[in-house]
Amino acid sequence: MKDIPKTYAPHEIEEKWYRFWLERDYFHAADKSDKPPFSIVIPPPNITGSLHVGHALDNTLQDILTRWRRMQGYNALWMPGTDHAGIVTEIIMEKKLATWGTSREELGRKKFIERMWNWKDESRGTIIDQLQSIGCSCDWARERFTLDDGLSKAVRTAFVKLYNDGLIYRGEYMVNWCPNCRTAVSDLEVEPVEIDGNFYHIKYPIRDAAEFVEIATTRPETMLGDTAVAVHPEDERYQHLIGKTAILPILERELPIIADAYVDWEFGTGALKVTPAHDPNDYEIGQRHQLDQVNIFNPDGTLNENAGPKYQGMDRLECRKALVADLHEGEYLIKVVPHRHAVGHHDRCDQIIEPYISPQWYLNVKPLAERSMEAAQRGEVVFIPERETKRFYQWMENIQPWAISRQRWWGHQLPIWYCDDCDEITVAVDTPESCSHCNSEHIRQDEDVLDTWFSSGLWPFSTMGWPEETELLKTFYPTSVLVTGWDILFFWVARMIMLGLHCMGEVPFRHVYLHGLIADEHGQKMSKSRGNTIDPVLTVDKYGADAFRFALAFCTLPNPYMPLPESQIEAGKRFANKIWNASRFLLMNLDDFHPSESESQQVKPLRTRQASPLLCDRWIRSRFSATVQNVTIYLEEFRFSDAAHCLYEFLWHEFCDWYIELIKQRLYYADDPAAKHTAQAVAAEVLEGTMRLLHPMMPFITEEIWQRLPHKGESVVVAPWPAPNAEWADTAAEDAMQTIMNVIESIRSIRGEMNVPPSSEVEVLIQAPDRHIRDLLAEHLVEYLPAFTRFSRISIAEHQEKPPAAASAVIGALLIYIPLAGVIDIEKEKSRLQRRLDKVMKDFAGTQKTLDNPRFLDRAPEAVVEQKRTRLEELDSEKEKLEATMRMLG
Repeated sequence: MKDIPKTYAPHEIEEKWYRFWLERDYFHAADKSDKPPFSIVIPPPNITGSLHVGHALDNTLQDILTRWRRMQGYNALWMPGTDHAGIVTEIIMEKKLATWGTSREELGRKKFIERMWNWKDESRGTIIDQLQSIGCSCDWARERFTLDDGLSKAVRTAFVKLYNDGLIYRGEYMVNWCPNCRTAVSDLEVEPVEIDGNFYHIKYPIRDAAEFVEIATTRPETMLGDTAVAVHPEDERYQHLIGKTAILPILERELPIIADAYVDWEFGTGALKVTPAHDPNDYEIGQRHQLDQVNIFNPDGTLNENAGPKYQGMDRLECRKALVADLHEGEYLIKVVPHRHAVGHHDRCDQIIEPYISPQWYLNVKPLAERSMEAAQRGEVVFIPERETKRFYQWMENIQPWAISRQRWWGHQLPIWYCDDCDEITVAVDTPESCSHCNSEHIRQDEDVLDTWFSSGLWPFSTMGWPEETELLKTFYPTSVLVTGWDILFFWVARMIMLGLHCMGEVPFRHVYLHGLIADEHGQKMSKSRGNTIDPVLTVDKYGADAFRFALAFCTLPNPYMPLPESQIEAGKRFANKIWNASRFLLMNLDDFHPSESESQQVKPLRTRQASPLLCDRWIRSRFSATVQNVTIYLEEFRFSDAAHCLYEFLWHEFCDWYIELIKQRLYYADDPAAKHTAQAVAAEVLEGTMRLLHPMMPFITEEIWQRLPHKGESVVVAPWPAPNAEWADTAAEDAMQTIMNVIESIRSIRGEMNVPPSSEVEVLIQAPDRHIRDLLAEHLVEYLPAFTRFSRISIAEHQEKPPAAASAVIGALLIYIPLAGVIDIEKEKSRLQRRLDKVMKDFAGTQKTLDNPRFLDRAPEAVVEQKRTRLEELDSEKEKLEATMRMLG
């Protein structure tokens, strides 16, 4: 036991134990088993190079649940894999190609896709290495990729089924178009971003009249596609113009002036330019009034021939500048008013989205959504936290058709073939050799690919072999729980539920735990643009995987954004060091410990070869049993932070700070071998059980310590999860120890506040009206107090006279006095306290003055203001303590 290193070095044990686990195949789940099934499918990380802190959180929580259920005796499957990620991965590759002096178009589709597969192989290795570095216990033999052969077959099968069921159709509608990526994107992929823009007020002359209508727009370039001017039918300002014709400036196109109730007559000028091809609301107006649709954009965002020869070929923003200059020169521009507003940006490339009419393939998800809501209402799928259920219903009730086609190359190419001879289409799972209608061999496949989220939506069952009826699918579908961030409830979770119900007839998971997003210490969402991100790789290198994992679990509160300051990770490292040092101390004192057969069983009641357990032994066993019960409940309820906090409090404070200190006397001296053996046995069994309890959160350090303790079994990974021990539950021992601990803490607190030197002995006078408490303290305080402080004598009585110059503390009905005369220089101490009080009062006044300044409150960031308020409370509390201490000194 003495060879345990003095300092905990996580990197020396993490790789060793992970290799040990892999070699013994502990993470592999059986296709068929007598054990109850537990399954999670990993939210497949994109093959974009490396993981971010959100991945670290997500996968740590999944690993906690998987390791816990595995220890509980479940046949636990954690299905790993990666996502091809469509557009976002293509963007990365296009940037790489640009640095190499080439482009996607120059390579051509075939060679570009070859490059993408090479990138996938490289990136996949990096991602898997990073997942393993934080201890993820995935069933790696089952790893899948959204473009592998099996999943590709699943995608085609699902597409054909939905098409044959009449849910997939082709239509030409308004879509969100990304000129940079040159593809349609869904509403969920459009992120509103506040930008500083302008309202351009423009004259639209009325034909055959000496008047004009004033239009205000933030996108003047789109006026080149106007086909009408609309006013509200009840707006008296424009009644005389309804039915007349306006003239489009510059292009001089005639525009009918129409009445439509959509127009908000209180916004802007009350007159609306109508551009049916480039605004979703204008599109609807155009449909109601049979207006022409004039598309002025090329797919790359440049202006086409419909914009006029001067602007043709210009970029949209370049066109805006030129057009505004021309409007000014032609005296059409009335004024320009600065206006800050939200503009839709593509969340993958951060470029402004253009509303654009384009032929696309759509999935009618309305009937799928209705079925999904019914399943949720029946409790077939449960959302945690419960508030997410309302968000789920709100989105499902208002769901729109899903544009599933994308004008890209990297992805699942649509299983649709067009016949050049009969103009019919063939939709098939297997690539056809001829047209299914006329048998012509002149067929060509649709070049579009599916939205990435389509294949991701099949992930819970496609990874298990669907459409084949595999044993894996029979055993593990529906899965037990999905763990992911609340921000992809609609992107991914809802779509998995819809597609799972339609393809499998059952929901894909029974529970959905939607955790918050990692934020910095000020509550700001972490992002590269803010420069406040945490790199998981660097963090693990610096602090170790266990410290990082524990910090992640500790910060997982039921909030949308969860702060993870670096200090929390540092605290995780200190916790690991505390566990290591306490374990090392105990292990070094177990050299002569030889447990009997009954003691060597994991967490069994003590028997033979030892004295009866003392009060502190019964207390720590009872507290351990209660901790087991609480941690198990917290994990059942997905309360990761509560579980982490419970473990921290038990290990750090109760086991390390109290119990180990209390048994040192018995461990050091062999005068009473039976008492020493009892202390060794209790300490060993509680530490062994606690390592199992902590293992899901901190797998590496717990394996290292567990292997050095008396135990049975190969690994803590497959050791049984601790169960509460009814024989150990002892509320009387807990109450008694709490009283003793309160007294000891009060004595130590008085010594600290009064600046009593550690080497000085003090007299302790305790007034205890209750005879039972007096007997308790008389029996145990003399035994336990020496472990924590020096004292000359203890007097316990029903009543005590307060000595002069004595410090005091009150604990319920107990009153503690510690005479200080002759122990400290009272006048010198009063002088020290007064200096400290003066400084506190000065700081308090300065902080209060700052907070009373309206300019500070208006201009300072909220986080800074809150820091000042917290500081004021701290100073006020310290002031009260100093004043109370000085009163005790007279």
